[in-house]
Amino acid sequence: MREEHQALLGAVGSAVRGLRGQRGLTRRELARQSGLSERFLAELETGEGNISVARLQDVARALGTSAGEILVAAQPDRSDKRVVALVGLRGAGKSTIGRALAAKLRLPFVELDALVERAAGLSLSAIFSLHGEAYYRRLAREVLTRFLAQSDGAVVATGGGIVTDREAFRLLMRRCRTIWLQATPEDHWKRVLQQGDVRPSAASPHAQEELRALLKAREPLYAQAELAVDTSRLGIAGAVEAIARQVAG
Repeated sequence: MREEHQALLGAVGSAVRGLRGQRGLTRRELARQSGLSERFLAELETGEGNISVARLQDVARALGTSAGEILVAAQPDRSDKRVVALVGLRGAGKSTIGRALAAKLRLPFVELDALVERAAGLSLSAIFSLHGEAYYRRLAREVLTRFLAQSDGAVVATGGGIVTDREAFRLLMRRCRTIWLQATPEDHWKRVLQQGDVRPSAASPHAQEELRALLKAREPLYAQAELAVDTSRLGIAGAVEAIARQVAG
């Protein structure tokens, strides 16, 4: 077995053992609730058991979490945090500022929703209409986990609602330099119209009021980001400069 694979199995086992301890479960109780044998759980917790994703999900469910959460816990922290993640409501300027920032930092620019579309083989609107928001959130979380495991550096524009997915947002906070792109409700709305947003909320006669209410509701979540940059005050060029100074410093 390759050394890095053995290290990952050891880290997964350690994460499972730690979660089991936090839940106050014996190995026998976890075996009963997950459907795995005590012997295999012992091998898993010592890094000797090569568990499948499906079986890991069984263990995770018994522990009150998810397989993705266990894998995130097993990943080592990256002290350099070379991935810059831009968060904010749609119309915040994540794509425009993200491209300019990536060019300045000489990093690739990635839109998470584009990766989700590629993984699904469908457009974003088709994903929502055919499968619903819960499916989109789950797929976006899986795509983000894979991307961060493989990336050495990038500027990522995330979806506006990623902060409502606790697991995905926790992953961003742990592995990325998170930047909240702030804007006034009026600027958010103007930019949404300029983008030609065709989602149901944009077609509603009360869409502007709904966007304002959504921004107010999500502000406490966005405020957890490492840095907040006021794009309405600074403009695109000023916001890019402000972020670049912080992440390069």
